[in-house]
Amino acid sequence: MAEALLLGAAVGAVAGEVLHALLEAKDKVVNFREDFERLEKTLKRLLPMFEEGRKLDLELNDRELKGLGDLIMKLQKGKKLIQKCSKVSKINFIQKIRYSSKISSLDEAISSFCQRELQVDNWRDVKLLRLDFQRLSVKVDVVTSHLGGTKVVGSVGNEGLFAVPELPDRVVGFDLPLRELKYELFKENVTVLGVCAPGGRGKSTLVAMLCQDEQVRDTFKKILFLTVSRTPTLKILQRLLEGISGRVHESNLSEEDATKRFRYLLEERNSEPLLLVLDDVWDDSIIEKLFCRTEGYKMLVTSREAFKRYNYNYHSSYLLKTLSHQESMTLFRNTALSHGENVDYEPDEDLLDKIVRSCDGFPLAITVISKSLSLEPEVKWNIMARKLSNGSSNILDFDEKLRKCLAASLDSLKKTVRECFLDLGSFPEDERISASALIDIWCELYKLDYEDDAYVNLFELASRNLVNLVGSRKFANEIDGSYNKLFVTQHDLLRDMAIYESRQQSTRFIMDKREQGLPGSCRKQENHYLNARLVSLHTGEMCSKSWYDLQLPEAEVLILNFSASNYALPPFMEIRKLKVLIVVNHGRTHAKLSNSQTVGELANLKRIRLEKVSIPSLHEFTMPLMNLHKISLVTCEFGQALMQCTINVSYVLPNLVEVNIDYCDDLVELPPWICDIISLQKLSVTNCHNFAALPERIGCLIELDLLRLHACTELSKLPDSLQRLQKLRFLDISDCSNLEMLPDRICKLRCLKKLDMRGCIELKELPPSAMNLVHLKEVICDEDTASLWEPLSSNIKITVLKKDINLDWLGIDI
Repeated sequence: MAEALLLGAAVGAVAGEVLHALLEAKDKVVNFREDFERLEKTLKRLLPMFEEGRKLDLELNDRELKGLGDLIMKLQKGKKLIQKCSKVSKINFIQKIRYSSKISSLDEAISSFCQRELQVDNWRDVKLLRLDFQRLSVKVDVVTSHLGGTKVVGSVGNEGLFAVPELPDRVVGFDLPLRELKYELFKENVTVLGVCAPGGRGKSTLVAMLCQDEQVRDTFKKILFLTVSRTPTLKILQRLLEGISGRVHESNLSEEDATKRFRYLLEERNSEPLLLVLDDVWDDSIIEKLFCRTEGYKMLVTSREAFKRYNYNYHSSYLLKTLSHQESMTLFRNTALSHGENVDYEPDEDLLDKIVRSCDGFPLAITVISKSLSLEPEVKWNIMARKLSNGSSNILDFDEKLRKCLAASLDSLKKTVRECFLDLGSFPEDERISASALIDIWCELYKLDYEDDAYVNLFELASRNLVNLVGSRKFANEIDGSYNKLFVTQHDLLRDMAIYESRQQSTRFIMDKREQGLPGSCRKQENHYLNARLVSLHTGEMCSKSWYDLQLPEAEVLILNFSASNYALPPFMEIRKLKVLIVVNHGRTHAKLSNSQTVGELANLKRIRLEKVSIPSLHEFTMPLMNLHKISLVTCEFGQALMQCTINVSYVLPNLVEVNIDYCDDLVELPPWICDIISLQKLSVTNCHNFAALPERIGCLIELDLLRLHACTELSKLPDSLQRLQKLRFLDISDCSNLEMLPDRICKLRCLKKLDMRGCIELKELPPSAMNLVHLKEVICDEDTASLWEPLSSNIKITVLKKDINLDWLGIDI
C-alpha cells in the first residue's frame, strides 16, 4: 500500500508540473491552443482523482502499480513535448500536425489510464462504498446496473450515479451568489434550501460549484446529486435507497414504503453529514417525501419556480439573479473574443453593448449567442444585433424572451445543421443521447453519403454550445471510425427550444412521456401529425390495441422510448416510408418485445437500433427486409433466440452491411448463420465480456471490411478461417485480454491495413507469417507488445497508445 501511495503522489506531482508548463505556454502558442486546452482539462480531472485516492488510503493492486509507473513516464515525455511545441513556427504546418497528433495521443493515454488501468468506473466508487459502510457497520453489497449501455457500480458517494455535473469552461459572476448560498446552507436551522430562477440563469452551475467548494466537501462527507425533472418520485426513492444502503431493494415497493425505508436509513446514519441535491424539480411534492429533520442531513433543491406548497420552519429560498451588465460583458468577451490574434473582427463597444443587453444577464443566452458569433464577420454581428433588438418586446417574460435570444443563434446555422438541432428534442429529457443513434437518423433523414458528414454536423452544434459531447470519438480514417463511445447531453431549455421550434413546422411529432397509451390527438389524426417525417413517442407498457389505427404515411424516422417489461411494437402497415427505427427501453429490466413480425412490413427500412430489450426470434420474420443495411443491438438480451434460428437469413436480410453488438452480457458466441450474410462489410462485437467464440465459418464473409472485437475478455482464439477474409482492412482485438495467439496464416489477410491490439496482455508472440502482411500500415499496441513488431518498424507505423476513453461521464470536476 505504501508503494501505491508513493506512486500516486508521484503521478500527482508530475501531472502538476505538466499542467504548470502547459499553462505557461498556452497563451504564447497559438498553433496548439485547442490541443492545449483539451489536455489542460484532462490534467485537471486527473489531479483531484489522485488526491481523493490518497485520502481514501486504500490499496491498489499490482496491475495498478505498473500502470502508475507507465503514466509517470508518459507525463514526463509530455512536459518535453509542450516545450517543443513552443518552438514550432506558425507557418510550419507539417510540424504542427505532427505535434498536435502527439498531444492528442498524450491526452488519450491519460484518459486511458484512468479508465483501463485503474478501472475508475468501479475503483473510486468501490472505495467510497467501503469507507462509508465501515462507518455504518453495514455489510456492503456492490450493485451493478446498466445506465445508457454502460456498466456502473452503484455509488454511495458523490461519483458515478450521483456525480456532480461538470462545470462550464468559463464561469463569470457567481462568486457572490456562491458565498451567499453557502451562508444559507450552513445556517443551523435550515434543512431545505431552494435555489429558484427561470431556466438559463445558471442554477445547476451554481449548485455544482457549491458541491465542489472545499468547505462544503469537508463538511458533507457524502453528497448525492440527482436530476429530477419529470422522473417519478418512486424511481428517485429507489435510486436513493440503493445509494445510501449500497444494495438493491425490492422493485415492488410502494411509494409509501420506500419513503419510510428512506427515512429509516437516514436515521441510522450515525449523524454522518449528508447533502442531498435535487436538481430541476418540477413538482415540489417530492420535498415532503424526502424531508427529514435528522442531524447532519440537508437538502439543496433547484427549481424554475419558487416553492409554494410547503413552508417548513427549516426551509430557506435563494433567488438567483441575472448577471450584471459588467459581468455579462465579461462573459461574452471571454467566450466570443477569446481567440486573440485569430479574431478578424472585433465589434465596437456600442454594438457589443447592444447584443449583450438583449441577453438580459442570462448566462446560457450569453454563452450560446457569443459562441455563434465567434470568428464571424461584421455583417453577422449586425444581423444578430438587429434580430435580438426586434425580439425583446416583453422584458418581464423571461422564459419567452430567453427563447427568442436562443432562437436567434440558430439563424447562423446551415439549414441541415439547424434541422439536426431540432431533432434533439425527440429524445427524453435528462437522458444521454447516443451519437450513433443521431448519426443513423441524420444520414437517412438528410440523405448524407457518409456517417462522418453527420458527425461534422454534431461537432458544429457542440462548438456553438448547443449540445455537450460526453465520452470520446476516435478521430480516425474512414476504415475504423467508431461513435459507440460518444454521447450527447443538452440543457433542458435548449431542448424546450428545439421542441418549440419543431412545433412551428409540420415535419416532427414529439410526444413526451406518458404512463401508458397515446394522447387523443393521435387518434384524431391532426394534419401536422400526418405530415411528420420524424415521430418520437414516449410511453409506458403498450399492447397491440393501445396503438389504435396508427397512421404515419410520411414518417421516415420512428423513435420509441418506453419504460416497461413488456412492449408491443406498433402496426407498421401505414408507415411504409420508414427508414430508421429506434427502440429504447429505459426500464430497470430487459423488455420483452411482441408484435415484432410487423417489422417485416417495412420495405424501406435501412437502420434499426434496439436498446435493453430481449431479442425476438427471427422465425417471426417471414418477409425479406430488402433495404435493411444496419442493425445495432445495445445492452440487449439474446437468450436462445439467435442460436435456435433455422430460417434462410440470406433471404430475410439480403443486403445487410453492418452489425453492431455492444454491452450484451449474455452473448457467448455468434450464431453460425451470420456467416451466410455474404453482403456483411462491418461486424462489431464490443464490451461483451462473456463472448468467447467467433463462428468457425467466419471466413465465408468474403465482403467483410472491418472486424471489431473490442473488450471481449473471454475470447481466447480466432478461427483459422479468418485468413479467408481477403477484403478485411481493419482488425480490432483491443482489450481482448485472454487472446493468446493470432491465426497462423494471418499473412493471408492481404488487404489488412490496420491492426489494433492494445490490451492483449496474454499475446506474447506473433506467428511467423505476420511478418508477411505486405499491406499493413499501422499497428496500435501497448509498450509491452510493441517489441514484437520491431522487425517491421521500418515498413509500418507502430503506435503505442491506450484505450480511447475519457472520464467525462464520471463527473470528475475542477
